[in-house]
Amino acid sequence: MNSPWFQSLVHEWYDPLFRFALSLCSDREQALDLTQNAFYKLAARPDSLHDPSRAKSWLFSVVHREFIDQYRHRTRFPSTHLEVVPETPDPSANPRARTLDREAVLRALQALDEHFRAPLSLFYLQSHSYREIATILDIPLGTVMSRLRRGKDRLRALLESGAGATPAETSRADPLDFPQERTGHE
Repeated sequence: MNSPWFQSLVHEWYDPLFRFALSLCSDREQALDLTQNAFYKLAARPDSLHDPSRAKSWLFSVVHREFIDQYRHRTRFPSTHLEVVPETPDPSANPRARTLDREAVLRALQALDEHFRAPLSLFYLQSHSYREIATILDIPLGTVMSRLRRGKDRLRALLESGAGATPAETSRADPLDFPQERTGHE
């Protein structure tokens, strides 16, 4: 599809959609595939989007559903890979390793169950409102709020238990002191 409308959608939503996909799967190649597949589905069947003003939600929903389908497939048909596990550096050897950084939070986020990871990623990394998240994930608004609360609590517990944080960090200001609610209709 080479229409100006489609090209503007790709230009506007490719990066945010890719970041969302990456937050779900933490694999760059898989995230690229999920993102490209969403745009491919729209290009192949533009009539599947009944209201062009809802393109953003539609694209994010497609990425989420594709991720779930792939996850279910991998769980049903697991494959075994032999990998060399890299040696983990000693945090006491490097004083800068004691600070909570973006990578530590993202690693902890990846350790969460997908039910919590998707709403957290959409809310905090993609700045979607509760309503938009409910639409994208096809769940009730109350479920979005409870998953955000429980997901944030689990993420904090992971960081405090050492999945990215050190004891010195837990005494500092709360790194997960996020805003309470985003209700705008973008």
